[in-house]
Amino acid sequence: MDKQLIPNVSVDSVVFGFDSVHQNVLLIGRNTLYEGTWHHDWKFPGDLVRWDEDLDTASKRILKELTGLQDIYMKQLKAFGSLDRLTRRPQDISWLISIDHPEKRVITIPYYALINLSKNGKKNIELSINARWINVDDVSGLPLAFDHQEIFKFALETLRNELRTKPLAFELLPSKFSLSQLQKIYEVIFGISLDKRNFRKKISNLNYIVALDEKETGVLHRPARLYMFSREIYQKLKTENFDFTI
Repeated sequence: MDKQLIPNVSVDSVVFGFDSVHQNVLLIGRNTLYEGTWHHDWKFPGDLVRWDEDLDTASKRILKELTGLQDIYMKQLKAFGSLDRLTRRPQDISWLISIDHPEKRVITIPYYALINLSKNGKKNIELSINARWINVDDVSGLPLAFDHQEIFKFALETLRNELRTKPLAFELLPSKFSLSQLQKIYEVIFGISLDKRNFRKKISNLNYIVALDEKETGVLHRPARLYMFSREIYQKLKTENFDFTI
Protein backbone atom coordinates (compact mmCIF):
# COMPACT_ATOMS: atom_id res chain seq x y z
CA MET A 1 0.00 0.00 0.00
CA ASP A 2 1.35 3.41 -0.98
CA LYS A 3 2.14 5.33 2.22
CA GLN A 4 0.85 8.53 0.60
CA LEU A 5 -2.67 7.06 0.53
CA ILE A 6 -5.24 6.88 3.32
CA PRO A 7 -6.02 3.14 3.42
CA ASN A 8 -9.65 3.45 4.49
CA VAL A 9 -11.04 6.44 2.54
CA SER A 10 -11.71 6.51 -1.20
CA VAL A 11 -13.64 8.53 -3.75
CA ASP A 12 -15.53 7.23 -6.78
CA SER A 13 -16.96 9.14 -9.74
CA VAL A 14 -20.25 8.35 -11.45
CA VAL A 15 -19.75 10.22 -14.73
CA PHE A 16 -22.92 10.69 -16.77
CA GLY A 17 -22.36 11.53 -20.43
CA PHE A 18 -25.05 12.66 -22.86
CA ASP A 19 -24.38 12.14 -26.58
CA SER A 20 -27.53 13.87 -27.96
CA VAL A 21 -29.33 10.52 -28.18
CA HIS A 22 -28.44 8.40 -25.13
CA GLN A 23 -27.48 8.85 -21.53
CA ASN A 24 -24.31 6.95 -20.73
CA VAL A 25 -22.18 6.30 -17.68
CA LEU A 26 -18.42 5.79 -17.60
CA LEU A 27 -17.22 2.42 -16.30
CA ILE A 28 -13.78 0.90 -15.88
CA GLY A 29 -13.35 -2.77 -16.82
CA ARG A 30 -11.65 -4.95 -14.23
CA ASN A 31 -10.26 -8.50 -14.33
CA THR A 32 -9.81 -10.37 -11.05
CA LEU A 33 -8.28 -13.82 -10.51
CA TYR A 34 -10.22 -15.95 -8.05
CA GLU A 35 -9.63 -19.68 -7.45
CA GLY A 36 -7.80 -20.02 -10.74
CA THR A 37 -10.50 -18.30 -12.82
CA TRP A 38 -10.50 -14.77 -14.19
CA HIS A 39 -13.63 -12.78 -13.45
CA HIS A 40 -14.53 -9.68 -15.45
CA ASP A 41 -16.64 -6.91 -13.96
CA TRP A 42 -16.99 -3.14 -13.97
CA LYS A 43 -16.37 -0.34 -11.51
CA PHE A 44 -16.57 3.42 -11.37
CA PRO A 45 -13.38 5.45 -11.69
CA GLY A 46 -12.04 5.74 -8.16
CA ASP A 47 -9.14 5.26 -5.79
CA LEU A 48 -7.89 6.00 -2.29
CA VAL A 49 -7.46 9.56 -1.06
CA ARG A 50 -4.00 10.96 -0.31
CA TRP A 51 -3.09 12.31 3.11
CA ASP A 52 -2.39 15.77 1.69
CA GLU A 53 -5.64 16.36 -0.26
CA ASP A 54 -9.28 17.02 0.49
CA LEU A 55 -12.09 14.98 -1.06
CA ASP A 56 -12.85 17.37 -3.93
CA THR A 57 -9.19 17.53 -4.92
CA ALA A 58 -8.86 13.75 -4.74
CA SER A 59 -11.94 13.23 -6.88
CA LYS A 60 -10.67 15.59 -9.59
CA ARG A 61 -7.18 14.07 -9.52
CA ILE A 62 -8.34 10.48 -9.75
CA LEU A 63 -10.80 11.19 -12.54
CA LYS A 64 -8.11 12.95 -14.55
CA GLU A 65 -5.56 10.17 -13.95
CA LEU A 66 -7.94 7.39 -14.96
CA THR A 67 -9.87 9.05 -17.79
CA GLY A 68 -8.23 12.34 -18.77
CA LEU A 69 -11.42 14.20 -17.85
CA GLN A 70 -11.13 17.55 -16.09
CA ASP A 71 -13.00 20.83 -15.64
CA ILE A 72 -16.43 19.20 -15.68
CA TYR A 73 -19.42 19.56 -13.35
CA MET A 74 -18.97 17.38 -10.24
CA LYS A 75 -20.93 17.12 -7.02
CA GLN A 76 -20.43 15.03 -3.91
CA LEU A 77 -23.19 12.53 -3.12
CA LYS A 78 -22.96 10.80 0.27
CA ALA A 79 -20.70 8.36 2.11
CA PHE A 80 -21.07 4.61 1.57
CA GLY A 81 -19.57 2.65 4.44
CA SER A 82 -21.43 -0.59 5.17
CA LEU A 83 -19.33 -3.19 6.97
CA ASP A 84 -19.39 -5.66 4.07
CA ARG A 85 -19.25 -3.29 1.08
CA LEU A 86 -15.89 -4.72 -0.07
CA THR A 87 -16.39 -8.34 0.93
CA ARG A 88 -19.78 -9.37 -0.45
CA ARG A 89 -18.28 -11.21 -3.41
CA PRO A 90 -15.30 -13.61 -3.29
CA GLN A 91 -13.58 -11.93 -6.26
CA ASP A 92 -13.67 -8.60 -4.42
CA ILE A 93 -11.90 -10.16 -1.43
CA SER A 94 -9.34 -11.59 -3.83
CA TRP A 95 -8.77 -8.13 -5.26
CA LEU A 96 -8.23 -6.66 -1.78
CA ILE A 97 -5.59 -9.29 -1.07
CA SER A 98 -3.90 -8.63 -4.41
CA ILE A 99 -3.41 -4.94 -3.57
CA ASP A 100 -2.19 -5.71 -0.04
CA HIS A 101 -5.15 -4.18 1.74
CA PRO A 102 -5.89 -6.58 4.64
CA GLU A 103 -8.15 -4.14 6.51
CA LYS A 104 -10.97 -4.90 4.04
CA ARG A 105 -12.79 -1.75 5.14
CA VAL A 106 -12.93 1.35 2.99
CA ILE A 107 -15.47 4.14 3.24
CA THR A 108 -16.08 5.73 -0.15
CA ILE A 109 -17.48 9.15 -0.96
CA PRO A 110 -18.81 9.10 -4.53
CA TYR A 111 -19.33 12.10 -6.77
CA TYR A 112 -21.50 12.40 -9.81
CA ALA A 113 -20.31 14.29 -12.85
CA LEU A 114 -21.87 15.51 -16.09
CA ILE A 115 -20.29 15.84 -19.52
CA ASN A 116 -21.49 16.60 -23.03
CA LEU A 117 -20.01 13.78 -25.13
CA SER A 118 -21.02 15.39 -28.39
CA LYS A 119 -18.60 18.25 -27.77
CA ASN A 120 -15.42 16.78 -26.38
CA GLY A 121 -15.60 13.62 -24.39
CA LYS A 122 -16.27 10.28 -25.96
CA LYS A 123 -13.43 9.92 -28.46
CA ASN A 124 -10.69 10.85 -26.02
CA ILE A 125 -11.86 8.66 -23.15
CA GLU A 126 -12.26 5.53 -25.23
CA LEU A 127 -8.53 5.69 -25.93
CA SER A 128 -8.17 4.26 -22.42
CA ILE A 129 -8.27 0.49 -22.91
CA ASN A 130 -10.34 -0.18 -19.78
CA ALA A 131 -12.75 2.77 -19.91
CA ARG A 132 -16.08 2.43 -21.71
CA TRP A 133 -19.25 4.47 -22.05
CA ILE A 134 -22.20 2.22 -21.19
CA ASN A 135 -25.85 3.07 -21.83
CA VAL A 136 -27.52 3.79 -18.48
CA ASP A 137 -30.32 1.35 -19.33
CA ASP A 138 -27.80 -1.51 -19.51
CA VAL A 139 -25.99 -0.92 -16.22
CA SER A 140 -28.41 -2.84 -13.99
CA GLY A 141 -27.63 -6.02 -15.92
CA LEU A 142 -23.86 -5.72 -15.56
CA PRO A 143 -21.68 -7.18 -12.80
CA LEU A 144 -20.42 -4.16 -10.85
CA ALA A 145 -17.72 -4.38 -8.21
CA PHE A 146 -18.40 -3.92 -4.51
CA ASP A 147 -21.55 -1.83 -3.85
CA HIS A 148 -21.32 0.12 -7.09
CA GLN A 149 -24.85 -0.88 -8.15
CA GLU A 150 -26.15 0.88 -5.03
CA ILE A 151 -23.98 3.90 -5.75
CA PHE A 152 -25.19 3.99 -9.36
CA LYS A 153 -28.87 3.88 -8.39
CA PHE A 154 -28.41 6.62 -5.81
CA ALA A 155 -26.45 8.81 -8.26
CA LEU A 156 -29.10 8.43 -10.98
CA GLU A 157 -31.91 9.22 -8.54
CA THR A 158 -30.00 12.28 -7.32
CA LEU A 159 -29.38 13.48 -10.87
CA ARG A 160 -33.06 13.23 -11.73
CA ASN A 161 -34.12 15.02 -8.56
CA GLU A 162 -31.66 17.83 -9.10
CA LEU A 163 -32.66 18.27 -12.74
CA ARG A 164 -36.07 19.27 -11.41
CA THR A 165 -34.68 21.95 -9.09
CA LYS A 166 -31.41 23.12 -10.65
CA PRO A 167 -30.35 24.16 -14.18
CA LEU A 168 -28.12 21.12 -14.64
CA ALA A 169 -29.40 20.26 -18.10
CA PHE A 170 -27.38 23.14 -19.51
CA GLU A 171 -24.16 21.40 -18.44
CA LEU A 172 -25.01 18.84 -21.13
CA LEU A 173 -25.81 21.27 -23.94
CA PRO A 174 -23.69 23.38 -26.26
CA SER A 175 -23.69 27.11 -25.51
CA LYS A 176 -26.36 27.56 -28.22
CA PHE A 177 -29.05 24.93 -28.43
CA SER A 178 -32.49 24.23 -29.85
CA LEU A 179 -35.51 23.52 -27.67
CA SER A 180 -35.65 20.04 -29.18
CA GLN A 181 -32.14 19.37 -27.85
CA LEU A 182 -33.17 20.56 -24.39
CA GLN A 183 -36.33 18.46 -24.45
CA LYS A 184 -34.34 15.41 -25.52
CA ILE A 185 -32.13 15.62 -22.42
CA TYR A 186 -35.13 15.48 -20.11
CA GLU A 187 -36.73 12.66 -22.09
CA VAL A 188 -33.58 10.52 -22.08
CA ILE A 189 -32.61 11.06 -18.44
CA PHE A 190 -36.15 10.51 -17.13
CA GLY A 191 -36.96 7.78 -19.64
CA ILE A 192 -40.23 9.39 -20.76
CA SER A 193 -41.79 11.15 -23.73
CA LEU A 194 -42.82 14.79 -23.35
CA ASP A 195 -45.49 16.70 -25.18
CA LYS A 196 -43.71 19.23 -27.38
CA ARG A 197 -46.29 21.97 -26.94
CA ASN A 198 -46.41 21.74 -23.15
CA PHE A 199 -42.64 21.62 -22.91
CA ARG A 200 -42.22 24.78 -24.97
CA LYS A 201 -44.93 26.52 -22.98
CA LYS A 202 -42.96 25.85 -19.82
CA ILE A 203 -39.75 27.13 -21.44
CA SER A 204 -41.47 30.38 -22.45
CA ASN A 205 -41.93 31.21 -18.75
CA LEU A 206 -38.22 30.90 -17.96
CA ASN A 207 -36.51 34.26 -18.48
CA TYR A 208 -33.01 32.79 -18.29
CA ILE A 209 -33.54 30.72 -21.46
CA VAL A 210 -32.94 33.43 -24.03
CA ALA A 211 -34.03 33.22 -27.66
CA LEU A 212 -31.31 34.16 -30.17
CA ASP A 213 -31.57 35.63 -33.66
CA GLU A 214 -29.86 32.51 -34.96
CA LYS A 215 -30.93 29.16 -36.37
CA GLU A 216 -29.37 25.74 -36.67
CA THR A 217 -27.00 25.14 -39.56
CA GLY A 218 -26.01 21.97 -41.37
CA VAL A 219 -29.18 20.06 -40.49
CA LEU A 220 -31.36 18.00 -42.84
CA HIS A 221 -34.60 19.18 -41.27
CA ARG A 222 -36.01 22.69 -41.10
CA PRO A 223 -33.50 24.75 -39.06
CA ALA A 224 -34.77 25.47 -35.58
CA ARG A 225 -34.25 28.65 -33.61
CA LEU A 226 -31.35 28.64 -31.16
CA TYR A 227 -31.41 29.59 -27.49
CA MET A 228 -28.88 30.16 -24.73
CA PHE A 229 -28.90 29.77 -20.96
CA SER A 230 -28.15 33.11 -19.27
CA ARG A 231 -26.39 32.36 -16.01
CA GLU A 232 -26.43 36.08 -15.22
CA ILE A 233 -30.22 36.29 -15.41
CA TYR A 234 -30.55 33.03 -13.50
CA GLN A 235 -28.38 34.36 -10.66
CA LYS A 236 -30.51 37.51 -10.44
CA LEU A 237 -33.67 35.42 -10.21
CA LYS A 238 -32.15 32.83 -7.90
CA THR A 239 -34.46 33.82 -5.07
CA GLU A 240 -37.22 32.19 -7.10
CA ASN A 241 -37.47 28.44 -6.97
CA PHE A 242 -36.18 26.63 -10.05
CA ASP A 243 -39.02 24.25 -10.81
CA PHE A 244 -38.63 21.99 -13.79
CA THR A 245 -41.15 19.37 -12.73
CA ILE A 246 -42.17 17.41 -15.82
